[in-house]
Amino acid sequence: MSRSPPHPYAELSPDRILDAIESLGLVPDGHLLALNSYENRVYRVGLEDAPPVVAKFYRPGRWSDVQIDEEHVFTAELAAHEIPAVPPIAIGGRWQHYFEGFRFALTPMRGGREPELDDPEVLEWLGRYMGRIHAVGATTRFGARPTLDIESFGKGPSAFLLEGGWLPPDLEAAYRATLAQALEVIHACYAEAGAVTCIRLHGDCHRGNLLWTDAGPHFVDFDDARLGPAVQDLWMLLSGNRQEMSQQLGCVLAGYEAFQPFDYRELHLIEALRTLRLIHFSAWLARRWDDPAFPPAFPWFDTHHYWQGQILQLQQQIVAMQEGPLWRF
Repeated sequence: MSRSPPHPYAELSPDRILDAIESLGLVPDGHLLALNSYENRVYRVGLEDAPPVVAKFYRPGRWSDVQIDEEHVFTAELAAHEIPAVPPIAIGGRWQHYFEGFRFALTPMRGGREPELDDPEVLEWLGRYMGRIHAVGATTRFGARPTLDIESFGKGPSAFLLEGGWLPPDLEAAYRATLAQALEVIHACYAEAGAVTCIRLHGDCHRGNLLWTDAGPHFVDFDDARLGPAVQDLWMLLSGNRQEMSQQLGCVLAGYEAFQPFDYRELHLIEALRTLRLIHFSAWLARRWDDPAFPPAFPWFDTHHYWQGQILQLQQQIVAMQEGPLWRF
């Protein structure tokens, strides 16, 4: 089974993190707390005589300087439009910084809890903000960040899994056949949707990246920002059976369309995008399996039971895609 080389995060010690903060002229108070992140390394850093900050150390080799700058420009644009994204702190005229081989950025610390996504008022509130985010996102395009499409989230990850020997031998044929059928139906969903417009997105707008307070949400972690259809930022707010998701979607769109028109053809893509995320997630775990943080966090991956579950989930997604969009229009 092929494996990636060991990752340099092993060199990111607490002392090195604090030294990186000090290199910007800030004075840490010694309090350092690792926050929930696997793709990057993210820490709450206490400062003397100043509020704490969040330090994100970018995974080496994942994004270029230009791509990281595009993330920062986007969040700064949103903040300038009074949208509660959390842009980086500019220090010395820069948003991203370098220290002993690591790139990092600082943002203000924001608290909050997960939103109650079964509350219609919360969903409409989130829909209003998503409409505002997309109204800004549609004003220009990323030049260096990728597009969420079948190739990048489906075919490429599929090839990585199958060619890398990650499947148990007795399940490989079943997974390969199910995957091929899923990709075929995904193509059919995209054909039904037609030539939808790709805009700048949050890209990973699940409930863990929404911090809710009594004053409303904060949208955090734009690390996966990319071009894609608007519905990518909406479908992860939905859960439950088709009827429940249809009702939730109605609440989200009621808020969304107060600020940005929605192309209802994109409803053909909801289950296709959910399926692509499922495929991409397995490949993401496989690509990162040599990172020491991953095996303890995802102990069920790379087991026979996991891949049996993936085959079943893909089969269920094929049925869901074939049932058509949540709403008839």
